Order: sequence, then C-alpha cells, then structure tokens
Amino acid sequence: MRKILIVGAGQSGLQLALGLQSQGYEVTLMSNRTADEIRSGRVMSTQCMFHTALQHERDLDVNFWESQAPRIQGLGVSVAGPEPVVDGAGPGGPRGRLIDWVGKLDGFAQSVDQRVKMAGWMETFAQRGGQLVIHGAAVSDLDFFARTYDLVLVSAGKGELVSMFGRDASRSPYDSPQRALAVAYVHGLGVRPEHPDYDAVRCNLVPGVGELFVMPTLTLSGRADILFWEGVPGGPLDVFQGVKDPSEHLSLTLELMERFTPWEYARATKVELTDGGGTLAGRYAPTVRNPVGRLPGGGLVLGVADVVVANDPITGQGSNSASKCAASYLASIVEHGDQPFDEAWMRGTFERYWNTAQHVTKWTNAMLAPPPEHVLNLIGAAGQLQPVADRIANGFNDPADFENFFFEPDKAGAYLASVSPAG
Repeated sequence: MRKILIVGAGQSGLQLALGLQSQGYEVTLMSNRTADEIRSGRVMSTQCMFHTALQHERDLDVNFWESQAPRIQGLGVSVAGPEPVVDGAGPGGPRGRLIDWVGKLDGFAQSVDQRVKMAGWMETFAQRGGQLVIHGAAVSDLDFFARTYDLVLVSAGKGELVSMFGRDASRSPYDSPQRALAVAYVHGLGVRPEHPDYDAVRCNLVPGVGELFVMPTLTLSGRADILFWEGVPGGPLDVFQGVKDPSEHLSLTLELMERFTPWEYARATKVELTDGGGTLAGRYAPTVRNPVGRLPGGGLVLGVADVVVANDPITGQGSNSASKCAASYLASIVEHGDQPFDEAWMRGTFERYWNTAQHVTKWTNAMLAPPPEHVLNLIGAAGQLQPVADRIANGFNDPADFENFFFEPDKAGAYLASVSPAG
C-alpha cells in the first residue's frame, strides 16, 4: 500500500486526502489545528463553489451540507455610477447604478463556511481510519518525512513551506497585492428586491475603487450572508488594516456600503455579525509558483492548489480551483499506479491541472485591471440580453468559456452580434 503525506487541511488537502483514502492509499494528513480549534477560530475565507467543484465533492460522498446550505441560482452584476457632487464640493447624495442584471446558473452553487466544512471533513478522515497529525510542519519536518513516504504533497498555502516553491514570473504578471480584502459574515441581511424568490451572488463593481461581493452561506449558526469588500490598495476601501475589533470591522463595512453601494446597504441596516470570529482582512499578491519543492536533503514535494496557483478572490475561484486541483491530482496519482513519483511525474501532474487553472488565472488577472471597452460592452449588453447575462454567470463555473468571447474585441463583437435581435 502506497504511503502519502498531505500537509495542510484546507479544501484541497482534505478533499485529496479523503479521495486517496477511498482508493485504498495509506494517507497521513498534517494540520496545525484540531477540528475544534478550526470551528472556534476565525473565518478563513469567502467561498462560493459552483457546479463542477460541488460535483467533485458529490463524487466522493463528502457533500454533507448540500441539503442545508442555501442554493445559489444566480449571479448578478451591478456597476455603480459616479459619486454625485454638490457645487463641486464633495459627495451630494447616494450613487446610482449604471448597470444591474442577474444571470441564471445552469447548476446551483453553494457556500459553506470553511470552519464547518474543514472541521467536519477532518473528523470524517480520522473516523475512516486516516492518520491525522496535529502539528505545524516546517521544512525540516518534511525533510525527514520525505524519506518515509512515497509522495509528499504540500497544500498549506501560507507560511514557511510556501517559500520552497519559487515564483514563476512568466505566469505571474503581478508582484504585489492588487486588492485589500475585508470579509464579514452576518445574519439579518434582507433579500435583494430584484429577485426575492431565489438566492444569487451579487458582484457590485465600483469603478476605480473596488468591488463588493454579497453571497449567501451556511455558517456555524445556520444561514448567513458574506459581505466582502475588495479595495484598490491605497484607495477609499483600503481602511481595514490594523482593525482588530470585529464590531468596528462591521461598522466600517456598512459605512462603505452606504457610500459606494447604497442599494446593498438598504438591505443591511439590521445585520449583525454571526460570531466573534466572523471577520477577516488581509491582502496577497496573485502568484503562480514552481510546483516542485526541493528539500535540503534532496527530497521532492509537490505543491497543491493555492500553494502553486494563488489567484485574487475577485472571481470567486479559490475553493473551486482547490477542488478541481484535488480532483486532477487524485486522477494523476491513481493512474500512475506503482511507478515512482519522480520530478517528471510531479511536473506533468501540475501541467495537467494548469490546463484548467490557466483559464482562471487569465480571467482573474484581467478582472483586476481596468476593463477595456469591449468588456464594458459585454457587461452592459448583459443588462439587455439575458443570454449574455447567463453566459457570463456560467463562466464562473467554467472559466475556459471566456476564451470564446471575453478577452478579444473581435470575439466579443461577434458574440454580441450573434445574440442581439438584429444579429
């Protein structure tokens, strides 16, 4: 029986561990926290998983919360108009919306607080006979373990271990954070009046300032919603650094909503935090890394998901990419049989995943930049043509489709001509 060590118990590490376990591998999983510590800690992310990623969980029979989590049936985009001024002296009233539409998803999406999911999956892994080690791993630990395992996978996306994987400059156009991130999990958010009968993720774009995402989720205390600001660094949304008090974090979130997205603030006047750990703030540079880490003793380790492809969350792809990476790596490991997991196999395994991930990275990096005219035309047309809204919404599940109509002006123009009434 082949022995595999996975370091890091997030979406990718746990999904891969459970998948390998189901295939009969002897799996050891290292986590720096227990399940109870995860449950009682701070939120770790935002996450909205679309159909393909959810199906990977169903395939492993680990979709434990599917019946409880809200079913997200749409994805909507609003674009804020310019801030009104009075006599040129400053803000003179609430912003309006230049664009507002919602696309329907072919298959529903869901969000489950990772404190709920990771803790539950970790306990399931142990109950199914997996070896769970609670220990914060250092490079020196992996140097030892690499001699006793057939394969070592690193899925812990932060800290010392990531330094083993060098930045791939050819695939990483940004070398600094492009957004300042601020998250609040809340109860008490009202429905979006445009679609009161079904749930949708709402993407609110404030040109030159940043974005507000609002998404329904399942958290420790049941149904909730996530308020997620992405601010251009140094701009008016970049005010959360150093804010430690959760209530102050929420107050700032709501003040910014009132100023920049008053249509979302209107349904948030009675919200309260889900719990004391329901806020998060930070920033990181989107980076693609070399997938193979070389240990001091000569051993090799393979990076997983965020360790090797870390995109900005502006396109909501983090947990989706982690799920797809775990599924791709699982297939590569099983297909490899009893052959050695050498460097050539590791690089081939990553490139197989990159065939999917490259589309996410290209799209995400494009969304971080000011949109070109043809993208503005697409977003505007979606407000008049439902097929365009639906196609953009479903691109969140399959970003490869954006190659067909999103990046190049001629393809965008041809697509709009084909779906317009006169086309």
